[in-house]
Amino acid sequence: MNSQKYVKEVISCLELELNKSGSTLKGKPSMPMQANYHPELDVSPLLDSDQANYYASHIGTLRWMVELGRIDIFINVSVLSSFLAQPRVCHMEQVLHIFAYLKHHEQTNLVFDPHFVDWDESQFQTFDWTDFYKGASESVPPNAPEPWGNPVQMNVFVDANHAGNRVTRRSHTGILLYLNSTPIMWYNKAQSTVESSTFGSVAMRIAVDLIESVRYKLRMFGVPLQGTANIFCYNKSVVTNSTVPTSTLKKKHDSIAYHRIREAVAAFLICIAKVQSKENLADLLTKPFSASDLKHMVQRILGSKLKL
Repeated sequence: MNSQKYVKEVISCLELELNKSGSTLKGKPSMPMQANYHPELDVSPLLDSDQANYYASHIGTLRWMVELGRIDIFINVSVLSSFLAQPRVCHMEQVLHIFAYLKHHEQTNLVFDPHFVDWDESQFQTFDWTDFYKGASESVPPNAPEPWGNPVQMNVFVDANHAGNRVTRRSHTGILLYLNSTPIMWYNKAQSTVESSTFGSVAMRIAVDLIESVRYKLRMFGVPLQGTANIFCYNKSVVTNSTVPTSTLKKKHDSIAYHRIREAVAAFLICIAKVQSKENLADLLTKPFSASDLKHMVQRILGSKLKL
């Protein structure tokens, strides 16, 4: 599946509008956003009300492209979306920069791959949680239809950038959810609190909530599930605090989130493994990449069989 036709039509309409004002989409950018540009530090003049509405309409178009599978522009669109209330001149320039990037990178396929991933089981730590969460179990719909067909495997990558916003110092959570080797959900959102660690428990807790929701829906659709959901993140402390019963939880707000995660582990809803940062596919949803790294990451997520 791809959004090529939609992208072409949007670019065509946009260029007709720009031509009327004697403007055009500039250059052939290799990245969705100019290098080292931080929208939160922008002090260019504010757009007037008409220009702000124009900005919002283009952000809406870009959001729809993300829904259609253009994961390569997700973090850029997400960051620029936070300025819908008071967009600035350079914010609008960056939106046009994204469209210029799409014009010259219109072909991106989302591959529906049914293959299971043969993970190395030694990656996942297992402990006895019986004494900590007695009776913990996954929420299963009592009125779910009888499952039919082949069971599906759920694989999830989780990431959070460290204080990505230079003004608020808040991080962005990124979650990429696969069924077998097919990406079906991509999530990106600015965290509502400032985290002192590079990852914290926020992103993992949100991932658990999403996984539980998707598994519940799949069961209501009559889709059989294979075992637990496999979660991958690169932060060792998060893996330890989530999977080792004897690890100490020091911060109150972190401990509440970790108890949510630990209970999911005890209920065999999820199992968690640590991967290297370069192998964490959710990185694409939380931070900008260089042109070569962006192309490589997009090809790994959208165009080839899932593997580490």
